[in-house]
Amino acid sequence: MIEKRIFVAGHRGMVGGAVVRRLKGLGAQSVLTADRSTLDLCRQADVERYFAAERPEIVIFAAAKVGGIHANHTYPAQFIYDNLAMASNTIHAAYQAGVPRLLFLGSTCIYPRLAPQPIPESALLTSPLETTNEAYALAKIAGLKMCQFYRQQYGVLFHSAMPTNLYGPGDNYHPQDSHVLPALLRRFHEAKVQQLPVVTVWGSGRPRREFLHVDDLAAAILHLVQLDNPPDWVNVGTGVDIAIADLAHLVAEVVGYTGQIEFDTSKPDGTPVKRTDISLIQQTGWNPQIDFRTGLQQTYEDFLQGQVRGLEIPLSPALA
Repeated sequence: MIEKRIFVAGHRGMVGGAVVRRLKGLGAQSVLTADRSTLDLCRQADVERYFAAERPEIVIFAAAKVGGIHANHTYPAQFIYDNLAMASNTIHAAYQAGVPRLLFLGSTCIYPRLAPQPIPESALLTSPLETTNEAYALAKIAGLKMCQFYRQQYGVLFHSAMPTNLYGPGDNYHPQDSHVLPALLRRFHEAKVQQLPVVTVWGSGRPRREFLHVDDLAAAILHLVQLDNPPDWVNVGTGVDIAIADLAHLVAEVVGYTGQIEFDTSKPDGTPVKRTDISLIQQTGWNPQIDFRTGLQQTYEDFLQGQVRGLEIPLSPALA
C-alpha cells in the first residue's frame, strides 16, 4: 500500500492529519494532499481536474465540515451543503479518473437517535435521526450510500468507515463549535488558569458517549484499505462508553482543576446513549490500542503545546 499514490482529502483536519502522520511513519513516499486554496472540494470541476492530473491510486476521504451541538443547530444548511458537495464531488471524480479504491469517512451520528445499543451497522436507516445533527448525518449517509452503489454498479472498491466520537492531536477547541471532549478540556483549563470556583457543563451529565483516539482511527483506516473485501461500511470505536458527568470529572482531574462542577439541565443533551458494536471490524483483525486516560493526558499535552505555538484562540465568552 505505501508504495501507491494516496490522496488524503482533508489532511489539515484532525483525522486527515493523523492519517498523513501514520502514512509517513510507515515510509509512504507518494502522499498527495491539497489545501483549500489549491483544491476546493465543493467545486466539482476543480475536483475533476485535480484527479485527472494527479491520478491517485487510493483516496482516503477525511474532509468534512464538523462541529458540536451548537454548531450543527446554528448552521444546518452549511453542514448539509458542504458535506454533500464534498462527498459527491470526490466520489464521482475518483470513479471518473479510474481510482480503484476509496475509503469514505463518516460518523456514527448516521445511526438513529434511538438505535439499539451497542449500535450495529444494520441499524442504519431503521428509525429517525437525532435532530441536533441531522443535517450532517444525512450528508454522511448519502456519501456512504454513494460508495455502496458505485461499488455495486461499477465494481470499484469504494467503502466506508464510521468512527465514534474522536479526540486527540489536532482537535478543534473553539468555545462554541467544538465537540464535547475538547470543549470540556478547554473549559476546565481556562477555569484552572483563572482560578474559577465553578465550571458549568451543558446538559444533565447523564448521556453516555464513546471516545476513540484519532491515532487508533488512523490505524483502522490503513488496516481497512488493505483488506481484499472490506464491508461496505463498518463501525470504528472502542465499544466502551462513559457518562458525560464522569467524563467531566475525569477531564478536570487530568487538567488539574479542583473546583466544583455543575450541570445546566436547561441545555440539550443530544442522543441519550451512543456506543458502537465493533464486532465487525474486530472480525477483520483490528482492535483499538490506546487507553482512554493515557490518550486524554496526551491530548491535554498537545493542547498546551498548541498554546505555546501561539495557536490559542480567545477565551470562551462565559469565562472571559
